[in-house]
Amino acid sequence: MRISGIILLLLMPMVALAQDYQSMSEEDVQKMMQQMQEMQSCMQNVDQAKLKVLEQRSDQVEAEVKALCASGKRDEAQKKVISFGKEMAKDPAMKAMRKCGETMKGMTPKAPFIDQDKDRSSRHVCD
Repeated sequence: MRISGIILLLLMPMVALAQDYQSMSEEDVQKMMQQMQEMQSCMQNVDQAKLKVLEQRSDQVEAEVKALCASGKRDEAQKKVISFGKEMAKDPAMKAMRKCGETMKGMTPKAPFIDQDKDRSSRHVCD
C-alpha cells in the first residue's frame, strides 16, 4: 500500500483508455492530454515530504499487518488496516492526491478498481 501504488492506481484508467485509443477522436486525445497535464501540475503542489512520510508509515503498517496475519492475529490485523485507512482518508496530503486524481474521472468507462465506495467488508486483509 505504497504511495507510488496509489499514484499508479490513479493512472490506471489511462491504461484502459490507451487500449481503446482507436475509437478516440483527436479532440478526445487532446482533452485527455490536457487533463493529464492538469493532474501532473496538481500533483506538483502536493507536499512531497509529507508523501514520503506517508509512504514510510504505510510500509511500517504493511509490515505490522503481515506479521499479525502470520501470527494468526487476523482480527487485530483487520482492525489495524481499517484504522490506517481512516487515518489516510483524513490526511490532507492524501486528500490533495485524491483531488488531483479527480481530474481524470470521466475519461474512461467505469472500472471496478475505481469504485472507492464499494463494500469490501467481506474481504479480509490476511487473505
